[in-house]
Amino acid sequence: MESIKVSFKNSESIELKGILELPTGRNPHTYVLFAHCFTCNKNFHAPTNISRSLSRQGYAVLRFDFTGLGESEGDFPDTNFSGNVEDLMAASEFLSREYESPKILIGHSLGGAASLFAAKAIPSIKCIATINAPSSLEHVQKHFSGSLKEISEKGSAEVKIGGRSFKIKEQFIKDLEKNSDQTALNGISTALLILHSPQDKIVPISHAEKLYIAAKHPKSFISLDGADHMLSNKRDSQYAGKIIAVWAEKYLDLNEKEEVITDHQVIAELGKEGFTTTISIGKHHFIADEPKSLGGMELGPNPYGFVSSGLAACTSMTIQMYARRKKWEIEKVETHVSYDKRYASDCENCEDKSAKIDTFQREIVIKSELDEKQLNRLLEIADKCPVHKTLTSVAEIITKLKSKNS
Repeated sequence: MESIKVSFKNSESIELKGILELPTGRNPHTYVLFAHCFTCNKNFHAPTNISRSLSRQGYAVLRFDFTGLGESEGDFPDTNFSGNVEDLMAASEFLSREYESPKILIGHSLGGAASLFAAKAIPSIKCIATINAPSSLEHVQKHFSGSLKEISEKGSAEVKIGGRSFKIKEQFIKDLEKNSDQTALNGISTALLILHSPQDKIVPISHAEKLYIAAKHPKSFISLDGADHMLSNKRDSQYAGKIIAVWAEKYLDLNEKEEVITDHQVIAELGKEGFTTTISIGKHHFIADEPKSLGGMELGPNPYGFVSSGLAACTSMTIQMYARRKKWEIEKVETHVSYDKRYASDCENCEDKSAKIDTFQREIVIKSELDEKQLNRLLEIADKCPVHKTLTSVAEIITKLKSKNS
């Protein structure tokens, strides 16, 4: 992914800071707007992981700090729910002006409720996804119930949210009450995906049920089983991002305007942490990784897994192509490959580690009625597959450093 820092102003001329996550080496096919949870910010693990999961699938995602939070200007005590909705509209206008209008709105917790309200004012939106979102704003007010009297008498009070202290003013409470009279889903007919954890202790799963019943079709529900409200486990937020990416494809016109921006056939991009690598091959995209024992997340095959996969696929294709040309009927061909480094046969007891050579173990299963002579011929053909030839020949790799801006 490529992360770009951006800034724009809301309706009150307050500067908001954001990060635009772009897919590696290709133009994005869809722009997405992300609304973080109440009192959170754009750099929290959930918005970061979800945004990056989407960008690996060709989406561009803008996550930004609401007024008074993170790096954005303004004072949080002077903000309210309506202000969050207006900030989302300002972010949408920024994307439309500088890049492309967003087609997907994603909101986490109170950000989910804000997304439902904002979607009505953003005509480009085709899909909305809420994550552990409340079905009513009255639920948010309950978190301040112990301070409502002080807020009413003094105009404000210090409340603890997520273990941190924030000043909440009376205008915030009144704004929640004003918007609670409205039904967020009224007037929304775009596709809606509700993701919610049955174990959420902050916003119970019953809120997802109420949202689902109130929503019009097309609507979908995905259980984030085992996750907490904040999606603290990295796997939960990555899972949510992948689910949203696949679900949204049904409602988007992906006539592949995305194109790989490179003179080469493959791009592999790795960030500053871990080993999870995004691979782009034309219009196809994969993830490579390392096992946890080596510091990876096991989100994809390791590099040698891809090399072995290439040999296996090429072998099966070559055998089947030859058989079809000969009009030999093969119901199915399987090629099983594993990779290792082993000592050469004349150096099995050597101490010299450099004496080990790359070894691919290959077994082929052919389901057919062919005779032994035909099967032996197919075994000979397997050794003629192009990848086999590449791996057993002396290859030359020419490397040069390419400037990022070139």
